[in-house]
Amino acid sequence: MTKYVWFLLAVIAVAVLAPAALAQGGAAPAESATNWVAIAAGFSMAIASAGGAIGQGMCAGRACEGLARNPGAEAAIRFALILGLVFIESMALYTFAIIFVKVK
Repeated sequence: MTKYVWFLLAVIAVAVLAPAALAQGGAAPAESATNWVAIAAGFSMAIASAGGAIGQGMCAGRACEGLARNPGAEAAIRFALILGLVFIESMALYTFAIIFVKVK
């Protein structure tokens, strides 16, 4: 057990001391021509869209199963389906809004 404690303390010491030891001073680095924010924004929108599509598909499938089992609960199932789809779609819309603000 003491080996793990010493190992943890060594890792913490390295994590605390490394930024000061490896910090560089002097001239600013050259500006890169690649706009990494736009590239990361494209990936994040793709991930948000894929997650939303998977979630909406699962939500619609479960609603169809629920309607097939209990047609009398159609109004409650429809309300829950629409509310769930709104929440799922809002994730992609919030991602799009954040990307629109961040990418210049």
